[in-house]
Amino acid sequence: MRKGSGTQTSASGVTYTGEWDNDKMNGRGTLTHPSGAIYSGLFRDNMYHGKGTYRFPDGTEYTGTFNNNRFEGEGEFTDSQGLVWTGMFHNKAALGLKLKVNMPLFVLNFIRLTCFKEEGKR
Repeated sequence: MRKGSGTQTSASGVTYTGEWDNDKMNGRGTLTHPSGAIYSGLFRDNMYHGKGTYRFPDGTEYTGTFNNNRFEGEGEFTDSQGLVWTGMFHNKAALGLKLKVNMPLFVLNFIRLTCFKEEGKR
């Protein structure tokens, strides 16, 4: 029975590195799939459960809360164009997502220009 920390690679090429308890993935760990998908975060009874990040093979990524292998609760989804969407996730649905915008800081300096006419001079 596995307990503590360790690494295991299955016959299908899935590799888990992390904490074990009761012969199951429990605690913090990273699961890497041959497809290129990677989950890094908390596990409970061999399932993604708690805070974590799942990176899909195409580079898109979800960071947030998981419940039994599903997105659940507040999180961020980064799409293939690098746009970050934040909001509440439930199962395969995302409710009220908002685009997170990171814009460079612009400092604008205004100079007051005063035009005047001197009176009384020729």
